Amino acid sequence: MATQHSRSAARIMMAPAVFLLLGWMLIPLTMTLVFSFKKYLPLRGGDLGWVGFDNYVRFVSSSAFWPSVQTTLVIVGGVLVITIVLGVLLSILLDQPMWGQGIVRILVIAPFFVMPTVSALVWKNMFMDPVNGLFAHLWQAFGAQPIEWLSDASLLSIIIIVSWQWLPFATLILLTAIQSLDSEQLEAAEMDGAPPLARFGFIILPHLSRAITIVILIQTIFLLAIFAEIFVTTGGAFGTRTLTYLIFQRVLESQNVGLGSAGGVYAIILANIVAIFLMRIVGKNLDA
Repeated sequence: MATQHSRSAARIMMAPAVFLLLGWMLIPLTMTLVFSFKKYLPLRGGDLGWVGFDNYVRFVSSSAFWPSVQTTLVIVGGVLVITIVLGVLLSILLDQPMWGQGIVRILVIAPFFVMPTVSALVWKNMFMDPVNGLFAHLWQAFGAQPIEWLSDASLLSIIIIVSWQWLPFATLILLTAIQSLDSEQLEAAEMDGAPPLARFGFIILPHLSRAITIVILIQTIFLLAIFAEIFVTTGGAFGTRTLTYLIFQRVLESQNVGLGSAGGVYAIILANIVAIFLMRIVGKNLDA
């Protein structure tokens, strides 16, 4: 049992790391809050003084604000549905004995280590190009007109690209959870005559509930800040402008750091609302 002296020594040794971490988070956040109340134009005069809540009013009153929030939530929801459904199916498949199982698992997980910019370029030029892309050749082989993916189905295209990146992460977490499942339960259910769908619905899926909630929480935190894939593929056009991309455009167009900082505060508020909502779901599942 740890003594009072050892606990005090542990706190002293941890203090530098804690202060460094707090400074790493709080200093940029504080600067963002300060700049959000200023008119700061680095290329046109610098700091022009305090403007109060003017930046917040301008940003939220923009006609692009609520559509960008809606687009952000649609992308996050679409990616979560695809990665969870396919992740469960892939994890069950990869848990089965097969030849070259280790190589197959590495190939399935590999896309997670590809940079977002690179993966977006690959999908844009090799798959979704309406002239030379793989999908265009497949459509033509069946006598159909190729689809202009990044203009006619832009939002779906972004969801597919991001889902391809995050599917390995969901598969890895869910595969780990499946491997911790007691095989005796499945064997007993099979001996009792339970069909495969019943074994999946009453044994495997409840066992995966905690892993699924963790995947949803972690992915949502990162997906709310999606930017690179949109910048490389559509440039925010065709209804793909998320809140993060809107902040980038506002700063780039107006060169007003204060306006962008106000947008950043709105993004933080949105992320916290979603995180609190998800934490309640996760907490219920983890306490079950």
